[in-house]
Amino acid sequence: MTTPSQTVGPFYGYALPFAKGGEIAPAGDPRTLTVHGVVRDGEGAPVPDALLEFWQSAPDGSRAGAPGSLRRDPVTGAVLGRDGVEFTGFGRVPTDADGHYAVRTLPPPDDAPYLCVAVFARGLLHHLYTRAYLPGHQDDALLAALPEDRRATLIARQERAGVHRFDIRIQGGGAEETVFLEFH
Repeated sequence: MTTPSQTVGPFYGYALPFAKGGEIAPAGDPRTLTVHGVVRDGEGAPVPDALLEFWQSAPDGSRAGAPGSLRRDPVTGAVLGRDGVEFTGFGRVPTDADGHYAVRTLPPPDDAPYLCVAVFARGLLHHLYTRAYLPGHQDDALLAALPEDRRATLIARQERAGVHRFDIRIQGGGAEETVFLEFH
């Protein structure tokens, strides 16, 4: 017999987020790109207290990452975040009062051209997984398996050089809802 789930969140600011949670790219790296967007609920309203986790391969295709995303001060226990030098491949950011989030990261490799995203938000019984693809990877097996209108929910839109928008719709009719993935 399984126990019913409870809803996820709300998330309180005293414990989360951690410092530099959206700064995945090393400081000053010229390859840095920004991925940002808004998390919306089934009515299309912004979700102001969602929490998003991102992880991805490094531009060279390595998937080991580097320690440091959740680094803490050994004396005070305060979250220090990253060292600003190493690419860790992981980020965690909350949405703001308008449901907006942003991460600064490096481009993923061609053989894994996406950022994995976990969405935690009030009203959800379980967190959701999706992918944010940068434009130009239509030959990816997952994208190719989706109808075109559903595929579009996984592709970030380039706003300008180095800046991509990826909105997430938790629920919605037709092609509005973001495609979410289930892992077994």
